[in-house]
Amino acid sequence: MVTGGSGFIGRHVVARLAARGDEVSVVDLRPFPDPGISCVVGDLRERAVVDEALAEGTDAVVHLAAITSVLQSVKDPDGVFRTNVVATEHLLERCRAVGVGRFVLASTNAVAGDVGRACIDESLVLRPLTPYGATKAAAEMLMSAYAASYGMVTVALRLTNVYGLGMQEKDSVVARLMRAALSGGGIEIYGDGEQLRDYVFVTDVAEAFEHALGFVAPAVLTIGSGHSVSMNALHELACEVTGVAIGASHVAAKPGEMPAVVVDISRAATSGWRPRHDVRDGLAATWRDFGGAAH
Repeated sequence: MVTGGSGFIGRHVVARLAARGDEVSVVDLRPFPDPGISCVVGDLRERAVVDEALAEGTDAVVHLAAITSVLQSVKDPDGVFRTNVVATEHLLERCRAVGVGRFVLASTNAVAGDVGRACIDESLVLRPLTPYGATKAAAEMLMSAYAASYGMVTVALRLTNVYGLGMQEKDSVVARLMRAALSGGGIEIYGDGEQLRDYVFVTDVAEAFEHALGFVAPAVLTIGSGHSVSMNALHELACEVTGVAIGASHVAAKPGEMPAVVVDISRAATSGWRPRHDVRDGLAATWRDFGGAAH
């Protein structure tokens, strides 16, 4: 069962698992676009929805459903807590009740907090800076407890910035760049634009979730491209692959914004997963998906 399976990452995960022959079901706030995939529409904060969606005989849960907006978590920490933590507890408890043996969570590098320009790996003490990061850290702790207490194989995948095919509805920076290239508009760049971020292509992320379902012991893995780029460099690359001089204006930096996200993906690589796309190739594929002509 894939929670949040109708979303950007979820659709790729469902397609990948279905293609390998798995019987996949979805629970989400909106219907799944393919009527051939069983989908329960409902809110996971309600135990009745969890009970309906997660049937006996289910082998594994991929838990993608969450509120991922940092700004929303600052504005409504209680609402984000209930969606990201309470719903996770409901799912884990239902897994315990019906004997689901595997649980894979979409977590985030934001659980580590601000380490400057140092490299983020799985060994860091968790010091999230926002309610969003805190909810994912809390979900990881719940998984650790259920793994230790009930023998469940739980895997947390700490994702960096995910982009790629099918992100037309997203409000992330790559989607904004693509829309600006299509419309002839521009984007805002916070501060001096030298803040570093790691961008990982969505099909690589879907492959990571498939990979995690084969684990036989609990784990935490960082999933990213392993190569961070500045906002200025990302803007330049987007201009190159689209062939459009995308406008950009610098605005004041957001308070508390991390200067860098640089991640070490060696643990994931040692386990057998590696990203297949670099950011230039990924941006070009995303541009074609938005309807742009290749350059």
